[in-house]
Amino acid sequence: MEKNELPDLVMDGVNTAAGGRYNKVNINGVSKMNGALHAHTYSCDGVMKQKGDLTADELEMNGTLNLKGNLQVGEMKLNGVVNGEGSLRGERCVMDGMLKLKGDCELEELTGEGVFTVGGLLSAGRMEFGLQGQSEAGEIGVESLVIRKKGNAAWGRLLGGMIPKLKIGLRAKLIEGDTLDLEYTSADVVRGGTVIIGQGCSIGRVEYRTGLTVHPGAQVGKEEKTGE
Repeated sequence: MEKNELPDLVMDGVNTAAGGRYNKVNINGVSKMNGALHAHTYSCDGVMKQKGDLTADELEMNGTLNLKGNLQVGEMKLNGVVNGEGSLRGERCVMDGMLKLKGDCELEELTGEGVFTVGGLLSAGRMEFGLQGQSEAGEIGVESLVIRKKGNAAWGRLLGGMIPKLKIGLRAKLIEGDTLDLEYTSADVVRGGTVIIGQGCSIGRVEYRTGLTVHPGAQVGKEEKTGE
């Protein structure tokens, strides 16, 4: 069925609906979806509880999405919180908020600021992220990665106790990529081509192929140059 032949779904106020296939989904308020949902465009201003997978070509979230399933997107804009029990796969995500996944996160591009927790592998072609709280992932695999420290977020103050009051930083067992530029990052192993270990970092071992720069205030247990 073509996109323009699919029905639209509009949910205002407090609503519950079954899943299905739609062209445009617009949610304003507090809603609950029972079943997998496929949409060309998905826009939510409020709170959504989704039971089942959510798939959208374009997704914009302004609020909170609690997802019992997997999330698959083309383009994603997150201004708020996504709390998922599955994995996220997509092309591009621009976020200002909190992303929490029990599974993996696989994106071509991830940019923005906030907090993320990924239980499995976080993989991206390009990732540039400003930390506004304690973030973590099991492993991170990228082509290009830039991690910076940002100040406290306005959305974090609004959510109050939902945001852990921990020091700002990133924690991962392994970070691997072609170009790595890190700040305020703790990792057992960092492995890359050109590697910059900036201020606030604590790394067990750094393996690099092309070049390594270490900030005087950073802690690196072992440095090892590997073959090209």
